[in-house]
Amino acid sequence: MRMSKKIISIGLILIGLVGLGLVYQKYQVFYGPNVPQTLESEFAYIPTGTTFRQLPRLLYQSGFLKDTATFLETAKWMKYDQSKVRAGRFKITPGWSNQALIRHLRSGQQAPVKVILTTARVLEDVAQKAGKFIEADSAALMAVFEDTSYLKTLGYSPETLMSLFIPNTYEFFWNTSGKAFLERMVKEHDKFWSKNGRLDKARALNMTTVEVYTLASIIEKETNQNSEKKRMAGVYLNRLKKGMLLQADPTCVFATRDFLATRVTDYHTTFDSPYNTYLYTGLPPGPIAMASIASIDAVLNAENHNYLFFCAKGDGTGLHAFAKTLRGHNQNVARYKRNLRQRGLR
Repeated sequence: MRMSKKIISIGLILIGLVGLGLVYQKYQVFYGPNVPQTLESEFAYIPTGTTFRQLPRLLYQSGFLKDTATFLETAKWMKYDQSKVRAGRFKITPGWSNQALIRHLRSGQQAPVKVILTTARVLEDVAQKAGKFIEADSAALMAVFEDTSYLKTLGYSPETLMSLFIPNTYEFFWNTSGKAFLERMVKEHDKFWSKNGRLDKARALNMTTVEVYTLASIIEKETNQNSEKKRMAGVYLNRLKKGMLLQADPTCVFATRDFLATRVTDYHTTFDSPYNTYLYTGLPPGPIAMASIASIDAVLNAENHNYLFFCAKGDGTGLHAFAKTLRGHNQNVARYKRNLRQRGLR
């Protein structure tokens, strides 16, 4: 009798130990670490359209899972396998359990990316810059940039679209589409123009925001010196009022797409294009580059003067000499050539 009681006790103990083992095993499945303690990257990128069946393999191949089987078991227990997988960029903490990882992915709490837009020549440059930071790559962005029907709904065309982009650093969610990118840029554009009386200043010049930006893009490529941009803007505004050709070198460079040119020649100035302000009066059909905020504000706050001409000084300062008459301009050109000769550049 005593022996049978002892056997029963031992059996119960063994059953208890097995039960505890199973509980511990389940605990480890759900709450034990399954994200490696050392990660090559702290951010997991889950593309738009990823299904639950694809997710474990994606996380494993990206180095965010040690074991897919326990992840799948936990996902079924949490009914995550029945949920729509949220796309995006997620910050992953080393050593996380399956439960912690699934809760985080299910929450959709993304880590935003910073999209840096700096001065660019053409729309392809903008697409390449933005495409480095968001899910929509340069090809996807260009497809939207060239979608004339869609651009029309935003009030733009491929020729004027560059005026939408204000150089800055913007926060986006990684899984941003091409259209979502542009729609955000529209909001940022409107916010920019509503500040500091910019819209009122544009109206005072009898110019649209696109026209202001287009002129600013010319100034952007004429000089790197912010100190003279307002004066330069005044020159172009004076010429526009008089119906004179702008004769802006950067416009004919843009027309020919000869962006590596170190000197403007007859080839550039005689190239037939509506962007060539040596041949066509008024502003080009749209911006010839992304304009900096300094250049935009220079147009809106242009100097009021009688200058009609300017040319580079050629003295190494990067500055320009301004003139009210053609005679004065020709004298400045002569000084420019002389300065280049003295510096051994001509």
